[in-house]
Amino acid sequence: MLNENIKKLRKSKGLSQEELAIKLNVVRQTVSKWENGLSVPDSSMLMMLADELDTSVGVLLGEPVTEPIQDDLKILSEKLEVINLQLAKRSMAKVKTIRGILISFCALIVILFIVLAAMQSSYLGWDYNNPELAIAGTMMHGFEFVFVRLAPFAFIASLIGIVITYKTK
Repeated sequence: MLNENIKKLRKSKGLSQEELAIKLNVVRQTVSKWENGLSVPDSSMLMMLADELDTSVGVLLGEPVTEPIQDDLKILSEKLEVINLQLAKRSMAKVKTIRGILISFCALIVILFIVLAAMQSSYLGWDYNNPELAIAGTMMHGFEFVFVRLAPFAFIASLIGIVITYKTK
């Protein structure tokens, strides 16, 4: 909701992301992240943003404010905390997805190594005078040649990625 309100109010004021960023003394990418829901401004920046957009912090957060409340900063910080928790959950879900993909990739590499080892390059004994077998055998040999040389690097890179996703908790 905050990201949509920032975008709507910015556009209604006829400001580009770059113009708003200059007024707030931030980079354009920061405004873009706010509008895409990838991050949220801190409480002081939220107040500056509300001033630049000629609105209240409550309206930015999606609530019409009828009278000033003394605990504005407390309420504001609680709402920002909720938004930050939602962003953290979303980020953690992405990390888990990436980790799952990397684990699957490692498993696929191991399975392909086992299959290639079980085949023991049987295609090398085929009759290469038959054009179809020659093409299939050459393709299998080419795949095995490239796979055996590149897969260990991909496997190690995936393992490093898995370790990194566990360290970013």
